[in-house]
Amino acid sequence: MTPRIVAIGGTVSPGSATELALKSAIAAAEAEGAQVSLFDGAYLAALPHYRGPGHTLEHGAEMVEAVRAADGLLISAPGYHGTVSGLVKNALDYLEDLASDARPYLDGRAVGLIATAYGDQATVNTMQTLRTVVHALRGWPTPMGATIRVGPDMFSPTGDRLDDRSRLQLEMVGRQVVDGARSLTSLGDG
Repeated sequence: MTPRIVAIGGTVSPGSATELALKSAIAAAEAEGAQVSLFDGAYLAALPHYRGPGHTLEHGAEMVEAVRAADGLLISAPGYHGTVSGLVKNALDYLEDLASDARPYLDGRAVGLIATAYGDQATVNTMQTLRTVVHALRGWPTPMGATIRVGPDMFSPTGDRLDDRSRLQLEMVGRQVVDGARSLTSLGDG
């Protein structure tokens, strides 16, 4: 089985630490045999407020369809003022379009979580919020959630993670989402 994983996250700044952290977890998931579709900060920034002015059914449809077909997700959010950024939260609000599905929201899907921020407190608060949102959407957060404290020189010019602690966390989240997707899919088949 090739697990289908959807990765959602980033900021309005291309090459942000949040997006680079997500790409590190994606690489680990792909190394485990997953097929990953990425919806990065640029994609998220183009989404109007869910069901707000300017919103149509076409907005976010590609992401919603990818999640509908997914076995698991990776979500990476920066900590803004102690919680999930509005950009990422708005993207997660689009998953309301899955409410009436036979497998509603994130039901039966493993979800790997990554929180990035300049301070430890913000990473922990952001992680708690992400876990709360995933539980509300009936998803299964992986045991490991990566809390990445960012700062200068956190990534090389090519995007490689420079410190072992963060690199190991991101790799574990990537592996666990694939393992979880495989386990939950086999349970659903049985």
